[in-house]
Amino acid sequence: MISAFSPGQRWHDVWSGEIGQWVIDKGLRIVLLLIGAVLASRFITWAARRVTRRLELGFQTSDALVRSEASKHRQAVASVISWVSVVMLCVVVAVQITGILDIPIGSLVGPAAVIGGAIGFGAQKLVQDLLSGFFIITERQYGFGDLVQLSMIGASVEALGTVEDVTLRVTKLRTADGEVFTVPNGNIVRSLNLSKDWARAVVDIPVPTSADLNRVNEVLHQVCENAMEADAPLRDLLLDTPSIMGVESIELGVVNLRMVARTLPGKQFEVGRRLRIQVVRALASAGVVTAGEVQPVETP
Repeated sequence: MISAFSPGQRWHDVWSGEIGQWVIDKGLRIVLLLIGAVLASRFITWAARRVTRRLELGFQTSDALVRSEASKHRQAVASVISWVSVVMLCVVVAVQITGILDIPIGSLVGPAAVIGGAIGFGAQKLVQDLLSGFFIITERQYGFGDLVQLSMIGASVEALGTVEDVTLRVTKLRTADGEVFTVPNGNIVRSLNLSKDWARAVVDIPVPTSADLNRVNEVLHQVCENAMEADAPLRDLLLDTPSIMGVESIELGVVNLRMVARTLPGKQFEVGRRLRIQVVRALASAGVVTAGEVQPVETP
């Protein structure tokens, strides 16, 4: 018996029936979920960037020379919250799509366990990075704008630079030469924050052993007392008056005296340079010739 319907007619009936109903009932919902997820993720990213820009603008328009610790922490937290929110959004959308497709979650337990074990074995480093980043941010070890020195596993050279971005997985540092270090948080074994709350500029002054140390001490004490008046920008960078620690070391033909000054976070290098200029100028005026160039030693 020959069918009264052609193959094209049967395909049209199937399309308008089962497939068309699936597209309307499920396909459209999946498409709307995906579009909503993309828009939501872009909104989250936009909101995080807006918060960061507001914090940056607030710092630039204020009279503060350095960022506050709270501002540094807020910028790091905003970056982490946006990243975690996007990940959670993707997970929720994936679960909803499996529900729309009527995929039983129970049937995925076995394959998911196998896949999860394989991914977990291969992603141990990623988990280590995420955990390390979590503790870096919660413990406030450093934040956006901090000057830090990081010791890393397998690296013979430590990374020194200003934090430009810190997330759960990586920390990005901008060096003085303009280069950017991207350091996985799991590789960090020691972090040295050079701009936490305050810093200290340390200037070692080498003078010949033949010099009159009493006269040298008098000149250096005058430099400490007049440092803020002699250099107006230095007044805004210092937290207190510089002081002379005395003789730091004695070498062959050289006596090293040390001057220290508490400064704003991250400003110890600039303060050290300005103090060295005043020290060299004052010693030269007093007729004291230094045994060599004044060498700075900065400690947090």
